[in-house]
Amino acid sequence: MTLRINSVAPDFEAKTTEGEISFHQWIGEGWAILFSHPKDFTPVCTTELGYMAGLKSEFDRRNCKIIGLSVDGMDSHDEWVKDIEETQGHKVTYPIIGDVDLKIAKLYDMLPESEASSAEGRTPADNATVRSVFVIGPDKSIKAMIVYPMSTGRNFDEVLRLLDSCQLTARHNVATPVNWKSGEDVIIPPTVSDEAAREKFPEGWRTLKPYLRIVRQPE
Repeated sequence: MTLRINSVAPDFEAKTTEGEISFHQWIGEGWAILFSHPKDFTPVCTTELGYMAGLKSEFDRRNCKIIGLSVDGMDSHDEWVKDIEETQGHKVTYPIIGDVDLKIAKLYDMLPESEASSAEGRTPADNATVRSVFVIGPDKSIKAMIVYPMSTGRNFDEVLRLLDSCQLTARHNVATPVNWKSGEDVIIPPTVSDEAAREKFPEGWRTLKPYLRIVRQPE
């Protein structure tokens, strides 16, 4: 299954460090971030899960749940989170999925169907492509995807910025420019006529080009 922006995020049932879940039911009516890892006790991933734990309150404030996935089982996860807290200074208080049969990695197109059906004996290099971030909306569709190599730690501040943009543009018919941060000016899309824009933005906007109109961020 090939996943793209606006594809429905595949539903699944799985064991996690916080019990069994049905993914769509777990998401509920809000947003979700699913981020994956090739194996437990890998150094880059250890820093990532710890940093994400420190950001959890920011995602909570945005009505967004976070959930990790690693190609190992619950016993391994339970030991790994101890190392994460010890070395990164943050306790992991979000669930981590155990994907020992590689089912979810394959379901989300992070591993080919032809791969083995067990994590046993597999190295991080075998699972190197299990390094994705999925932003999922309340309608259970994928709003954004980012894929990283194993050697590069993810920028979760950027994921938070991306979530802000996705949520803003879902509420309002606007787009966000390069390096945009919450509170900064946004773009009126070319699909919105000047007449419609005047109704939505009565205070006006700056026209740099007919297709490039800058306006204050709506609330």
